[in-house]
Amino acid sequence: MSVISTIEQLEALYGLPGETSLVKELDHIIPEYAAFIEASPFVSLATCGPEGLDCSPRGDLAGFVRIHDPRTLMMPDRRGNNRADSLKNIIRDPRVALLFLVPGSGTTLRVNGRARISIDAELCASFTVEGKPARSVTVIDVDAVYFQCARAIVRSDLWNPERHVDAKLLPTPGQILAVTSRASIDGETYDREWPERAKTSMW
Repeated sequence: MSVISTIEQLEALYGLPGETSLVKELDHIIPEYAAFIEASPFVSLATCGPEGLDCSPRGDLAGFVRIHDPRTLMMPDRRGNNRADSLKNIIRDPRVALLFLVPGSGTTLRVNGRARISIDAELCASFTVEGKPARSVTVIDVDAVYFQCARAIVRSDLWNPERHVDAKLLPTPGQILAVTSRASIDGETYDREWPERAKTSMW
């Protein structure tokens, strides 16, 4: 197997980035980038820690990631499974990366920065939904923000309903848990109770 082991080898293969790839990167949020953040109901949050890397989905009503100012984002944390992998990583290494998706748009928005976790009561209360405040708020200092070209979204045909996978063709969470727990978890019961449990734990 031939392996690339130096930056020089990589650049020889791919070439150097063009002007448009460089000028789009800023250290603050401009109105044009804010439009994507405010329209996005979903973001992937990447963190790193002593145990390795983590990439976690975050979703809520569109615009749930708040633009506090051009260099600061705030993201509420809701009830979940309490693994808190991302939050544990942030405590030990503040570096984070976010990838915002907007349904129907081929353009994604990337943000790199440094994060801290706030449990300020007033701040958490400002993210209240359905009468429940955020459990904590991840405050992100922006280091870099730029849009990502649409090629990956176009190639994947992500938003095309005709390409959506029938959920019946995939294993359910309960079926997976039954296998990974060696049947100590009743998968059928888990799947049956999940819709109601999701309602009570979302916010």
